[in-house]
Amino acid sequence: MKWKTMLAAGSLLFGMAGQAQAVAPEQVKTFTLPNGMKFLVLENSNIPNANMYTFWKVGSRNEAPGITGLSHFFEHMMFNGAKKFGPKEFDRVMEAKGGSNNAYTSSDVTVYQDWFPASSLETIFELEGDRIASLNIDPKIVESERGVVASERSTGLENSNSRVLDEAVLAAAFSAHPYSWPVIGHESDIRAWTQEDLRRYFDTYYAPNNALTVVVGDIKFDEVKRLAEQYLGAIPARATPPAVRTVEPEQTGERRVFVRKESVTTPNLMIAYKVPATQHADFYALDVLQSLLTGGNTSRLYRALVDKRLASEVEAFRSETFDPGVLQFYAVAADGVSAARLEKALLAELDRLVRDGVSEQELQKVKNQKLIGLYREQETINGQASQLGQYEVFFGDYRKLFDAPAAYRKLTVADIRTVAANYLKKAHRTVGVLAAKED
Repeated sequence: MKWKTMLAAGSLLFGMAGQAQAVAPEQVKTFTLPNGMKFLVLENSNIPNANMYTFWKVGSRNEAPGITGLSHFFEHMMFNGAKKFGPKEFDRVMEAKGGSNNAYTSSDVTVYQDWFPASSLETIFELEGDRIASLNIDPKIVESERGVVASERSTGLENSNSRVLDEAVLAAAFSAHPYSWPVIGHESDIRAWTQEDLRRYFDTYYAPNNALTVVVGDIKFDEVKRLAEQYLGAIPARATPPAVRTVEPEQTGERRVFVRKESVTTPNLMIAYKVPATQHADFYALDVLQSLLTGGNTSRLYRALVDKRLASEVEAFRSETFDPGVLQFYAVAADGVSAARLEKALLAELDRLVRDGVSEQELQKVKNQKLIGLYREQETINGQASQLGQYEVFFGDYRKLFDAPAAYRKLTVADIRTVAANYLKKAHRTVGVLAAKED
């Protein structure tokens, strides 16, 4: 479906007429350099800016015991100097040109985001080409950055109860697959990476044929292609990175973990259910199910737990993944509420959904919310770049983004009840409790 059609439908439903740029899928142009680096380009002259998102198909799932955390570490190292632009120069030069940047690492990808005036496009290509072609893995910088990452890990665990519980729950939920370890890595591995580990990892995964770059904004396709050829075309392709061969065995029984943390004032609860990979046909039904339960103050779990003063907060999250992952529910108990009481109330709501399903009216409300969220993200060049890249990488083709509204609209109450019954099973869940002391 064309974005133009989608946006028209959204405008009729939600009064958003005139706020968004009408875009058709054929306006997204693509090219691939001889070295295998693929580009998606969308010309959008709404504002005189542009975005460049580079998706590297490497995350913590590509690591192994002993080198966990390397994917995230390179997110840091990519800003620490290359052949032409030295340490901290990437940020300095970009900011001098009016731009800014960020990056993130997940279990499956590492993504670099550049936002800049369109007039600075060549400078951005020069910066990216320099660090991809000749990143300086200087031992002194490695040691300095190793300390930064180790501190980031310890500080994060100290300050975030959900992070502590998430690490314990995933370690229990996955007995074989790399999704079992945290993206930031284990502390002992962070302390022990060698220069050889780093060089081998960078050469294996930061190959141009393992990347997708999306450029959206007030730019021209021919200029993007010319600059890509000039600054990235000479970087040689490398062997296709090794596939992740480990398949998580089917979970055949409930698993439970308890984590003690003295500073916790009320129990934290996390329940993870096994769900399929992003490309699975149930993706949209699971997305709606998640929002039914935790999407805002009128969602089922919010009303059942927060409104009834059993929890101070409740949420759910599910990452886009190449392999089967988990749908996680997280709740913090209100004062005086035990972990057992909170768990019983949360599971009762999930059981009610499996048993009684959802009404047409409730389903339509959530479908409307999903559609308006989709449209709103597409109102900006940043949202367009992010969505095009996500669909190309995780769904296998950016064109599937334009089918998403129809996929949401065709969902029925039977679809939601079916996925609830198929995935919210006791045998497929892992329950984690974090508290100051065990019951």
